[in-house]
Amino acid sequence: MSSEPLKTVLPQESLPLTGIRVVELCNVAAGPFCAMLLADMGADLIKVENPDGGDTLRSWPPLTDGYSENFASLNRNKRSVTLNLKLPTDVELFKQLVQDADVLIENNRPGVMNRLGLGYASLSSINPKLIYCSISAYGQEGPRAKEGGFDLTIQAMSGLMSVTGEQGGAPVKCGVPVSDFTAGLYGAFSIAASLREVAQTGQGKQLDISMLGATLGIAALQTSEFFGGGYDPVKLGSAHPRNAPYRVFRAKDDYFGMAAGNNALWRSVCETINRKDLLDDDRFTNPTNRARNQDDLLIILEQAFAHENAAVWLERFNLAGVPCAPINSYSQILSDPQVDYMNWVQPIDLPNGVQTQTFGSPVRIDSKTLNIRRRPPALGEHNDEVLGALGALSALGALTKKVS
Repeated sequence: MSSEPLKTVLPQESLPLTGIRVVELCNVAAGPFCAMLLADMGADLIKVENPDGGDTLRSWPPLTDGYSENFASLNRNKRSVTLNLKLPTDVELFKQLVQDADVLIENNRPGVMNRLGLGYASLSSINPKLIYCSISAYGQEGPRAKEGGFDLTIQAMSGLMSVTGEQGGAPVKCGVPVSDFTAGLYGAFSIAASLREVAQTGQGKQLDISMLGATLGIAALQTSEFFGGGYDPVKLGSAHPRNAPYRVFRAKDDYFGMAAGNNALWRSVCETINRKDLLDDDRFTNPTNRARNQDDLLIILEQAFAHENAAVWLERFNLAGVPCAPINSYSQILSDPQVDYMNWVQPIDLPNGVQTQTFGSPVRIDSKTLNIRRRPPALGEHNDEVLGALGALSALGALTKKVS
């Protein structure tokens, strides 16, 4: 892919959060993802890292000439400074950074920021307009607040694993770290909403975003099933508890996904497989009946699908207007013409001079893709630029010289 700027990108001055300064004190996924979403929208993002290695994601493979591409995927459009918050001088520097910021994002365990003298009460006293967003496993208060958590443990705790996988199979997690990234999404959404109110009132906010709450928040299908029916949802593999056909099917050579989520689409399925008799079958007359009898339906449909390859059925269902898709690998979907048209895969330079690719922001504004304005930073790369502007380089002393 060419390294030339994309012609359809949105210029910096048109980005919604241009002029907003965000300070990030986060590690690994949920917090850095939240911060990157704001940075993609134009915010000036200053990432504060410990000088001893920085964000632990920096050590995660794949490493390209020593630089983590995993880190790069969550830390574009940011500047990095290093501060040791166990040192009083660096705590004061951090306060100076926050004094002129609009937003602080942190994902330490509850209580850590207070022990450092950097809790909401302390920082809001020097910056009353500050939006202080804390992301944690279980929230800042409550009986589990002090418990740690990672994506795996939250997927287990939240009930997500109880509905993931095949019936009778061992518990499995979603392949994507959904608890991390939903927490980051809720955080970014809440910050963006709060910025509007703070602009009107001048009064900052303390936001408490938990991975547990975020994972439950996107489980409306399952929680409503429990509240409405009084029973626990169960694993259904790729099937849907309330609709059918709506799952993965096996064809002659491979699997494919097909979702006929209403009666009109079901009629198109029956016509496509030349089984109009199924329209009069009492088991399949509406989505509820089809879902209740979807094991029988699976057998009937896969008997028909066994006569042709998956690509043939995908072509036929697409022509009939029935939503369907191949089971893509990431190499396949990242080279898909729709992804290419949207300019979602963009070139990105690493601090070591190596050019690679990354998946940029999926959001488009006025038919324009959000550009990657700044490559991911080296550890402490912007100490001079950011801390020097505060007149603080002398306070860093030898430590600043070491990491700059």
